[in-house]
Amino acid sequence: MFAQSAPLFQDRNEVGRRLASRLGHYAGSNAIVVALPRGGVVVGSEIAAALGLPLEVLIVRKIGHPSNPEFGVAAVAEGGAPVWDREVLRALRVTTADLKPRLMEEEREVARRARVYREGRGFPEVKGRIVLLVDDGTATGNTLRAAIASLRFRGVRRIAVAVGVAPAEVAKELRRTVEEWVCLATPGRFSAVGQFYRHFDPVDDGEVLELLRRARHANVDPVMRQP
Repeated sequence: MFAQSAPLFQDRNEVGRRLASRLGHYAGSNAIVVALPRGGVVVGSEIAAALGLPLEVLIVRKIGHPSNPEFGVAAVAEGGAPVWDREVLRALRVTTADLKPRLMEEEREVARRARVYREGRGFPEVKGRIVLLVDDGTATGNTLRAAIASLRFRGVRRIAVAVGVAPAEVAKELRRTVEEWVCLATPGRFSAVGQFYRHFDPVDDGEVLELLRRARHANVDPVMRQP
């Protein structure tokens, strides 16, 4: 297994600040930062604060292989259908029916997190809007694919994906699916997002809630913000 000899980033806050400097053309615009919890919210909060934009979350959960839940073979986002990695499923001889119990479990977790993080609010109206879709990184691209599909279904006008790190091949594929792609590093050898961070501590629900509340106090609530 390849081990990164020196981390590329100190932490998620650094990644957020660096991404914000690449997204300066959205400063003060009517765009909205939509982060993938949990780690993506730390990155997204830095971008939202630097650019003066509202911050929201889109709940996405990976669906793991039945015998290895950590190995994602699909993903589901709120308001969207599951996105299956068909090539991997064929290679592993796994069917979508095999994954139905995991899918149902993750759909319940999506609903739970949406209730917790939004504190009773619905997802903001994003039809015709510009969305900056943010995460700390992606390994397989499945969660980003699910998020992109959900946002397209909601009728967004433009999606700019901003992530810290992604495998080169995944980045190449995802770049073709959105209007703008910003990624700080695309290493050819990749095992996990965390290997590229010096500090990659788990982010809990409390921290996500605090960052979202702070952003709501600093900006107009995205539910009330009009395109």
